[in-house]
Amino acid sequence: MADMSLETRAESRAAERLYSVCDYYDAESLLTEDERRVLGRLRNFLDREAKPLLADYWERGEFPHQLARPLIELDLMEPADLTVHAPARGIYQGFRIFELARTDASLATWYTAQAGLFRTAIRVGASAEQQAEWMPKVIDFSLKGVFSLTEPESGSDIAGGLSTTARHDGSAWVLDGAKRWIGGASTADVLAVFARDVADGQVKAFLVDRQAAGVTLEKIHRKSSLRMMQNAHITLDGVRVPESMRLHNVNSFKDVATMLRAMRSDVAWIATGIQAGAFEAALRYVRERQQFGRPLGSFQLVQEKLARMLGNLTASLSLVVRLTEQQARGVYRDQDSALAKMQSCLAMRETVALARELAGGNGITLESDVARFHADAEAVYSYEGTHEINALIVGRALTGESAFAR
Repeated sequence: MADMSLETRAESRAAERLYSVCDYYDAESLLTEDERRVLGRLRNFLDREAKPLLADYWERGEFPHQLARPLIELDLMEPADLTVHAPARGIYQGFRIFELARTDASLATWYTAQAGLFRTAIRVGASAEQQAEWMPKVIDFSLKGVFSLTEPESGSDIAGGLSTTARHDGSAWVLDGAKRWIGGASTADVLAVFARDVADGQVKAFLVDRQAAGVTLEKIHRKSSLRMMQNAHITLDGVRVPESMRLHNVNSFKDVATMLRAMRSDVAWIATGIQAGAFEAALRYVRERQQFGRPLGSFQLVQEKLARMLGNLTASLSLVVRLTEQQARGVYRDQDSALAKMQSCLAMRETVALARELAGGNGITLESDVARFHADAEAVYSYEGTHEINALIVGRALTGESAFAR
């Protein structure tokens, strides 16, 4: 041990007890020693390199791009030391999202745009031949992409309201329309664009070169949430895409729904990680802050709020772990991922509000980290399905009746 570098010793300690604050849940028992070591390496990087930058970049509304390459080089998507005999386990991938989100929601959203949304688009939507060509590049980030589904006038009603069109023209397709809220588009190589085929009315998907003629990207300004994440408004004006860049297994919105079913669980993990970050920030604050000559953490009402926050976090962790274990067995149901996303986000909203409350006036400044989690939670609460949409998915499964507007 004496010969170990400071960095190696830090990684070793992190791998030994990553989740001491969640001892009630015993999260450590879910992970192998190798998985804890990889996650410890991630946490060490986030604590040393990312955290010192976050407040300034959040306030400026800019993404700290100097973190992108080091994060990619950590080899987190399919780590070599976890994938000798099989792909990385879903539970590891969930805790990877959790680690990123407990540091910052924008970092988690940025990484998951590639590792979750875009990778799922290729895994579900691409043919076997396309996957063989593209998936290794997705995993090592040599092909960076984003999932471009939401439109300026359609979010929750995108299944029926999708208005971007695709028209077959010889050996190519011509796309016209617009997409909005597409995170990470400005640094992507390709945009996974979903459009309605004018010939049959069905939804198709295409990998569009970000710099293709007819593609215009505009940064969305004046956001109060996920300020570091660079969201784009995309305009498509007569954009030509070869047939080879169409995702050949996407032939209806049902295929898109299969992707959403898988991706919604990632957002539930983000919501859970945000709770962990807010809880830990609030706990640090009440341990250090003195009021009336005593530590703030010594007051009964403060401790009651901390207990509620940990209860929310623990319950959310139980939901996402159970969902991930179910999906690892090949069971993917809309109502399960919808319930996990809905409930973890409800708990998240209360948890970050309690964290802000515990920090008092300092809870609206960036110095305590609480304000950042409090604001960013609002975006996560809405994306990948609002509370109402997810509730209706669960309600449909319970009653056999669809209550969606027709």
